[in-house]
Amino acid sequence: MTRVLIAALIGLIVSILIGPRFIDFLRTNEFGQHIREEGPEHHAVKSGTPTMGGLMILFAATVAFLPVSHYTLQGLTVLFATLACGAIGFLDDFIKLTHRRSLGLAGRWKLLLLVLIAVVVSVVADHLEISHRVFLPIVNVNIPLSYAWYPFIFLVIAGTANGTNLADGVDGLAAGTGIIAIFTFTAMNVVSFVRSGANPAHRNLTDLDLAIIGAAIVGAAIGFLWYNAFPAEVFMGDTGSMAFGGALASLAIMTRRHTELLLILIAGIFLIEALSVMIQVFSFKYFGKRVFLMTPIHHHFEMKAWSETKIMVRFWIVTGILCAAGFALFYRYYFRR
Repeated sequence: MTRVLIAALIGLIVSILIGPRFIDFLRTNEFGQHIREEGPEHHAVKSGTPTMGGLMILFAATVAFLPVSHYTLQGLTVLFATLACGAIGFLDDFIKLTHRRSLGLAGRWKLLLLVLIAVVVSVVADHLEISHRVFLPIVNVNIPLSYAWYPFIFLVIAGTANGTNLADGVDGLAAGTGIIAIFTFTAMNVVSFVRSGANPAHRNLTDLDLAIIGAAIVGAAIGFLWYNAFPAEVFMGDTGSMAFGGALASLAIMTRRHTELLLILIAGIFLIEALSVMIQVFSFKYFGKRVFLMTPIHHHFEMKAWSETKIMVRFWIVTGILCAAGFALFYRYYFRR
C-alpha cells in the first residue's frame, strides 16, 4: 500500500516541478493551440495557449510508476496502452501544430493505430489466460464472446480513447473527470489487493501493480491540473486526453474480475460526450434538426451561457456520482465471484 501512495506523490511532485519550464518551452517554440472556427466564439481568446501538456502527465506518471512497480505484465500493459494512446494523440497534436490548423491525424490512421494497440492488449490478455467473456452485474450473468471478444476489446479501447478526447474542450474538464475515473479503478484494485489474502506477504501483486499505475497517473494528472484549471496556462491536447482513454480501457481489461462493462458508469461522462455528437449528427442528417446548440455537450452548456468553471465542476460532480455507482457495483457483485 505504501507503494501506491509513493507513486501518487512522486507523480504529483514531478508534474508540478516540471510544469513551469515545460510550459515555457512550449510557449517559446510556439506550440500553441489552434481553435476550431466552428467552436464557441469566446474560445478565440485561447488561441496560442500552449498545448501537448499531456506529455507532462505521461512523463511524470512513468517516472512515478517504474521505481515502485512489481513489473507485472498487467501493470506494464496498462502503461503501454496509456503511452501508446498518448503517442497517437501526440501525432495528432504535432500535425495540427506543424500545419497550423485545427485538424490533425486522419481518422483512418487513428483507427489503424488503435487496432494495433488492441491487438497487443489482446495478445497479452490471451497470454494471461483472461477468458473471452464479460460479466453482467445485478443479473450475475457471464456472457461468452468467443472470437467476438477481440473486436469487443478494440471497441473498449477505441471508444474510451475517443470519448475522453471529446471531453477535452473546457479548462480542467478532461483532467478532472479523468482523475476521478482512474482513481475509481485505483481504489477497486486497492480493495482487491487487501481482500486477496489475510497475510500481506501472500496478497496478489497484480492488483497492487494496477493500483500503483493508477495512482501514478492520478498524481501526475493532479499536478497538471494545477496549471490547467481555468484560466488554463496549458492544454493537455490529444496527447493527454487519449492517454486517459488508454489508461481507463486497459485498467478495465486487466482488472481481474472482467470490469469492462463498468466503464459505462466509470467512463460515463465520456460516453455522454460521445453520444451527444452521434445524436447531433444523426438528427441533423435525417431530420435536418439539431438536438443540442453545439456538440460535444459541454459546448451546449457554454452556448447557454454557463461559465467554464460551472461546467467543469458540475461535470466533475456527475462523474463522481457515476463512479461511486460503478464502485458500489464492483464491491457488491464482483467480489462474490
